[in-house]
Amino acid sequence: MPGGYMGRILRVDLWNGRMRVEFLPDSILRRWIGGRGLGVYLALKEIDPRINPLSPANKAFVMTGPATGVAGIPESGRWCSVTKSPLTDTIHDSQSGGNFGPELKFAGFDAVIIENNSEKPVYLWIHDGKAEIRDATHLWGKDVHSTTDIIKSELAAEIGAKEARHIKVAAIGPAGENLVKFAAIMNDKNRAAGRGGHGAVWGSKKLKAIAVRGHEKPKIAKPDLFREVVVEMTRKHRENPVTSEGLPKLGTAILVNIINKAGLFPTRNFQTGVFEGAEKISGETMAETYLDKKKSIEESCWGCVITCARYTKVPKSPFSGEGGGPEYETVWAFGAQTGNDDLAAIAKANYLCNELGLDTISMGHTIGTLMELVEKNKVPKEALRGLKVEWGRPDAIVELVWRTAYRSGIGDELAEGAWRLASKYGAPELAMAVRKQELPAYDPRGAQGHALAYATSNRGGCHLRAYMISPEVLGVPTLVDRFETRGKGKLVKEFQDVFGVIDSMILCKFSSFAIWDEDYAKILQAVTGWDISKEEVHTIGERIYNAERAFNVLSFGDGEEYDTLPRRFLEEPMPEGASKGQVVRLSEMLPEYYEARGWIKGRPTRAKLEELGLRWLADRLEEEGLLPG
Repeated sequence: MPGGYMGRILRVDLWNGRMRVEFLPDSILRRWIGGRGLGVYLALKEIDPRINPLSPANKAFVMTGPATGVAGIPESGRWCSVTKSPLTDTIHDSQSGGNFGPELKFAGFDAVIIENNSEKPVYLWIHDGKAEIRDATHLWGKDVHSTTDIIKSELAAEIGAKEARHIKVAAIGPAGENLVKFAAIMNDKNRAAGRGGHGAVWGSKKLKAIAVRGHEKPKIAKPDLFREVVVEMTRKHRENPVTSEGLPKLGTAILVNIINKAGLFPTRNFQTGVFEGAEKISGETMAETYLDKKKSIEESCWGCVITCARYTKVPKSPFSGEGGGPEYETVWAFGAQTGNDDLAAIAKANYLCNELGLDTISMGHTIGTLMELVEKNKVPKEALRGLKVEWGRPDAIVELVWRTAYRSGIGDELAEGAWRLASKYGAPELAMAVRKQELPAYDPRGAQGHALAYATSNRGGCHLRAYMISPEVLGVPTLVDRFETRGKGKLVKEFQDVFGVIDSMILCKFSSFAIWDEDYAKILQAVTGWDISKEEVHTIGERIYNAERAFNVLSFGDGEEYDTLPRRFLEEPMPEGASKGQVVRLSEMLPEYYEARGWIKGRPTRAKLEELGLRWLADRLEEEGLLPG
């Protein structure tokens, strides 16, 4: 193809140390793009969906996309990890920002496929089209920040200190080594491919880190069109109040007061949607207290025009520290979810998660689950080893982060995630999870479309398969009635399909506040040279979503029975606030959703798969007796 995106893949076998470079044809790239889409395609072709995610048979796909590292495209500093998740048993992608993704592209590769397990800890050093497997025994047990500093220091001795400053590192911490089921892969120290336990997959393979450095800049297929696209995209970002004012000023934590006022800020494990301490942990309060504005700008992702990143410093004990974040989801997880209004403690828990390599959403959520289990006398006191696990106890929250990363005491049970924790103590209904992945910071009773998006998310409980908060609460692109169920099936499908393409290009989801399908098509046209329309954007996204669902069907029989929500949301009305009296009316939305998708009982049909060019996948499902109808 005439552009710079050539599908150059580095394949690494950790068992025998062999590496080779492969190229994917344009016919595959055009159908799957890159990132999340190409990741699910490769997973379906190369791994058995039924495998144990922590076995050598699983693979770790480190992906970029055609937009990654292309100067001028807003929010193009991203990469993603794709694998079978040890938390959910689903196909799973975890997206991350920062600088690692573009640097991997500059180093000469669009993707890295990690196969098998190493006998001893190792890390990869990828630079200007070359790759080496290096011993990491001395790094095993160290936190993410120390690992990053040591690797850069070691490589500085070889390539010089000036050049080594530009090295970017993705690494796991003790949580990944200890196979915590929601361990993250951290890059640039404070950026996380957080959800789904991808760090545990690296840990199982004894892969401690990947360090990258390169000088190859992506080529543009249509320079004249590209210049027009950059001007247009930049203008739309500057004219949109969310991308030009709200996020740059207060970061993602601007949502705390907005979501709390709407009555869907999950509090004390989703028992209510209103938190009395919301103002104390809001983005406004963070800006007045612990925010370091200069460092926040430095923390911004590569190529970002929004600059929503936060960097904070807590000067006083017992929660002193500094680092990137906390973001909105993290503020909620260690705040309202646990009944805690101490912003310093929230920041400290966030710093520890970054250093130890933990997903902050699942970590804080699971602590909240434990607190409700304790409140309801489900957990024997001896299991807590004297720790006072009560709502709003900041000391307990910070302590439990440590215990989880090292699987110490009750931390060993938290490390399995909220669903397995609650199930062990005989109360799985207290786990607010979908497909065993903990829900994020929006109570679905306050937004019916968002509830449907949760229930039908292929990777488990997630707000970013279809961010329905955008139209249902924020009014972007237009405000829709958040309590209405009619029309939500089609709207959720549209968001899911377009978001699948965004995750495959790979761009930040925040770009969707300012641009949409036609804009993404233009970016692809300019960069790759493909004559792609906005209609094809939707088709590609639909193909990706169907492929993911097919993987899950092959993995554990995914379907209608999994497209649901915890009983609390379906049967217990919201007790207070602006969403008072609401329950999720999922049964009113699923039929419309399945009709829009062309699915029967939550599974893709042969007709739909063949329509999308996936006859080979339909044949596979039929051989297994898993096609519906």
